[in-house]
Amino acid sequence: MAKIVGYLRVSTLEQGKSGLGLDAQRAAIERYAESENHTIIGWFQDVMSGKVDNRPELEKALKTCRIYRAKLVVAKLDRLSRNMSTIVTLLAKYKTEDKKESRIVAADSPNDSTFMLHIKATVAQDEREKISERTKAALQQKKARGFTLGNPNGAAALKRTGYGNGAGTAAVIAKANDAAIELQETIAMIQGKGFTTLQGIANELMAMEVPTARGGNVWYPSMVKNLLARLAA
Repeated sequence: MAKIVGYLRVSTLEQGKSGLGLDAQRAAIERYAESENHTIIGWFQDVMSGKVDNRPELEKALKTCRIYRAKLVVAKLDRLSRNMSTIVTLLAKYKTEDKKESRIVAADSPNDSTFMLHIKATVAQDEREKISERTKAALQQKKARGFTLGNPNGAAALKRTGYGNGAGTAAVIAKANDAAIELQETIAMIQGKGFTTLQGIANELMAMEVPTARGGNVWYPSMVKNLLARLAA
């Protein structure tokens, strides 16, 4: 039996809307393994955006593949990444011993040629860019309708950092709002598990290793309060 490693990835926004939540991805990979009579020797998963290339669990998955000469299997190619250059590099780097095929397989289309995978990589990146554009457009529409974007209590802090005016302020606020939208489904999932206090939500975010908007790894109740306020706006 050939060995395979399953890799799962979902961004917090996609988790509830894409139809490719973690359970669905796992099921797709398991179906592939059964149909090909392969043995799954490990599972790895990341909960972060597909535009982020620095993913610890993906690195562990690829290392496992190297050690056991296994294939890396994802439910769809865009679960591997939404950056075309990253996908192309990985497909070229991880090949079988005869160099004829990649060790990376998409369960929804396992017989795709390298050429077809490159085309899908391009489509994945294009979709990621469109998602970003739609998010920004939605925020601008809310602003045009009179909604206040961002936390007004943070104005003094922004001024102290030197980004309190004009484009600097707008950029910081836009980044915070983007981060809030990305976390919307994760917050709903945490609350659904019964964690409804600010501290409880903060603890769960840290347990899931969800980074803060500034890339930190420590969540405080005040940060959760600001996040919930943005989502309620």
